[in-house]
This record gives sequence, C-alpha cells and structure tokens, in this order.
Amino acid sequence: MLVAIIGAGVGGLGAAIQLQRAGYTDYTIFERAGDVGGTWYANRYPDVAVDIPGIVYQFSFEKYPWWSRTFPKGAEVRGYITHLVDKYRLRDHLRLNTEVMRRDWDEDNHVWVLTLDDGCTVTARFVITATGAFVEPRVPDIPGLEDFTGTVIQTQRWDDDFDPAGKRIAVIGTGATAIQVVPQLAKTAARLDVYQRRAIWVFAKPDFAIPKAVQAAFRAAPFLQTLIRGVVAAVVEIGLVAITVYGKQITPLAHLPAWACRAYLFTQVRDRELRKKLTPRYGFGCKRPSVSNVYYRAFTRDNVALITDPIERVTATGIRTRAGTERDIDVLVLATGFEMSNSPLVYRQRPVKGRDGFDLATFYESQRAAAYEGVSMPGLPNTFMVFGPYAWSGSSWHVMVENAARHALRVIGETLRRGATAVEISPEANERFHRFVDRRGSETLMHGRACVDANSYYIDKNGDFSFLRPTTAYQATRASKTFDLDDYRYDP
Repeated sequence: MLVAIIGAGVGGLGAAIQLQRAGYTDYTIFERAGDVGGTWYANRYPDVAVDIPGIVYQFSFEKYPWWSRTFPKGAEVRGYITHLVDKYRLRDHLRLNTEVMRRDWDEDNHVWVLTLDDGCTVTARFVITATGAFVEPRVPDIPGLEDFTGTVIQTQRWDDDFDPAGKRIAVIGTGATAIQVVPQLAKTAARLDVYQRRAIWVFAKPDFAIPKAVQAAFRAAPFLQTLIRGVVAAVVEIGLVAITVYGKQITPLAHLPAWACRAYLFTQVRDRELRKKLTPRYGFGCKRPSVSNVYYRAFTRDNVALITDPIERVTATGIRTRAGTERDIDVLVLATGFEMSNSPLVYRQRPVKGRDGFDLATFYESQRAAAYEGVSMPGLPNTFMVFGPYAWSGSSWHVMVENAARHALRVIGETLRRGATAVEISPEANERFHRFVDRRGSETLMHGRACVDANSYYIDKNGDFSFLRPTTAYQATRASKTFDLDDYRYDP
C-alpha cells in the first residue's frame, strides 16, 4: 500500500480525509479498538465532554451545524466522527481490532514492514502515525494498589454498568477528567473522597443550548458558522495560547486569567480553608486549565471530602494517608492520566526500528525530544506524525491535525514528483527547528518560577516544553504551508 495510517481517532481520520481529498486512495487505517473515535471511543465516563467550544472542535473543511450545546458531550463528538467516516466513505479503508505491534524500516525496498497483533505483516511506502498524545492509561505507582479487594475503575475504561448510588467512592486525581467525573459521582454516592496532589485552574463554563433556529441558520448560511468559529478561535487562542507563549512579554495581562479563576472560585466556595486547598500553587498557564460550572460546588456537599494529605498506601479495604488516617471505600476510581506519546514505555511495548539502527524507544529515553515542525524525525524515513514533539499550539486539536496532514501531503507529493522512494528530514533542518522552539520555549511562562511546582505534562523529563509548540496556531498553519521542501532528503 502507499500509506498506512495508525489510529482511527480524530488525527487518523483527518489525515485520511486529506489524503482522499488530494486524490490518494491507496491507504489503510489500522485501529486497535472496535470502532473509530480514538479517545472519544475509549472515554465514556459520566459527563465526558469537550473543554473548548464545539464550534472550534471540528475541521475547517467539515463544519458541523448540528452541535446542540456550546460544549458538546462525548456522544455528540462521536456523532461528528461517525459523520466524517460516513461522508468520506472511510470504512472501506478501515481495519478495526487490529493493532500495529512493531514497525521496521526495510532499507533495501524503502518500505515500512508493519507487524500486526495477529502475527501477520504488511508493507507501506509511507506511514502516518496518529495514536494521539495520550496513548495508554497510567496506573499510579501507589503501594498496595493490587491488594485492594473492592472495585477499581480507570476512567478511560469506564464500566457502563457501574452504579455509584449508595457506595463509598474514592477518586485519585484532580485533572480534566476528574473535573467532569467528580460532580456526577457526588450526586448519589454515599461518600466521595477526592485525593488531590495539585489543584487545577478552573473557569466558569459558558455552556448553553444552541437553539434549533441557530443550527438551521448554520446549515443555510455556512459562512455564519465560519465567522463565529473565527471569533471563538481567536478568543481561545488569546486565552490559552498567548498567555502561555507570550506571558513573559505581557506579564500584567498574564495575571488576568488567574484572577478570573480565583474570583469564580470565591463565588462557588465560601469556606476559606476549602478555597485555599482548591487554589493552585503554580501560575496560570503552567498546566492546561479547565472549565466547569459544577466542580467546585461538588466539594461543598456533605458527602464529599477533598483530601490533600499524600497517600501512603492502598489497603485491602481503603486508602491510608501519611498522616495515618485510613478511610474505607467500596470503589476506587483512577483519574490519573496517561502515558504520553513520548514515553519510552510506549515504544518498548511497540518497537519502532528506523534507518541505521535508530530505535524510537531509545531515542525518547536518552535524547531531547525533537521533531521537525512536530511531524518528522531523522532516522524515520517516510514517516509523519500527527502529534509529535512541538506539534500542538494549545488551542484546536483539529487545526494541528490539518497542519500535520498538510505537511505530510506536501512531502509525499514532492517525493512522488521527484520519482524518489524514500524521504527523510535532514538532521540540519531538524536541529534548526529545535533551536527555534528551544529559544521560544525559554521565553514562555513554562520556564518561569511560577511553574516549578506544576508537574505539568507540558514539560517533559528533560525540562523541555515539548508537548506544546511555542507559537500561535496561525503561525503553525502558515509554517505547514511554507516550510522548505528541500529541508528533506530524497532517495531514488
């Protein structure tokens, strides 16, 4: 085949559509799950929803006028994804329940050999990896976890038959997932204990129903949705990206979001001690903030306790903290995040062996993460990443997918035009880009003293700002259209 796409989430489907729109039909999408959707297929916990407005959580070439709310729930997002698959007839290119277990570069034939989970192998001239940023659920390294005799639920593998009513439940973690799960569990649980290491910045959520008349207007006059999408995207870009990337240059303005979050917290929680626990001790922008109208209020319920004392161990019947307090529970909910896409563990489990002995697990283990424009790495010819180091600008995920797909298509097209069979980013171009993001990253809020205690996945084990691209989405889009194709080396 010409192109193998690994992953049928938003990234893989977006790349496939762009391939198809460009006239390439010889491609296959490999997906380990039973259906499309990626993180939206896997994450079905209570109240799962997007945390940016739905009008920007869509592709520019396929706007969706049927969003029923400003912040759509998971079921609606899955509906949009199904709409994409059906409209662009992607099912004929899908191989579901098929996991790519390893990738080996065949230098003699200039193809990738993909070993599947059934032991079979397939070859592809080009590979587009779209496995997302959050690859595997992370199990916390807490002593005694395996000794617990109650029910353990990971939020990414939610049990749809689970009924929290009347149960004593503990949630470990207070990130974006917990913000959505905690208020729902609090409604009916006999007791809900929430264990927090670090608080999270939370805004009020301007979530409201979109009238049918507005949806009809979007369908009748698509330019209206395009206009509103542009305005909302600009607001998100300024609120999320500009504060993070240019916060040091606009220090007075950088304090405004934190002030807004504190003011909102004050309106929701009047107890001073509880408010203190819920206030982050790191600066705004060091970690991704979230939005909720019910999270803070959940902690004012009589059946909910916020516990900030560190966990010492999990026992057979509950959780014991360092202070010696032990609380019995029936159910343990792990909202503890994921192994990231740049984790060596991911590629030890699914090896990627490139040119001249290049091993992706070893690279991530021993080197600073770097990928040209967030898409290509030396040592991995004919390979393009939808989400690589320094790929995401921090606002719309779909913009990043479009940029990565555009980049890949330009290089694939140039490779075929030249009659080449292998293409690889030059080490010099990769190093030049890395110097650029390294310099820009050092000027962001992430490298300020305010972020020292954030423990942010934005910053990798080397202290680099590799999760985010330190530019605006507009700058990233322009780069995907204008990068020099001669930065790549083409082999016949």
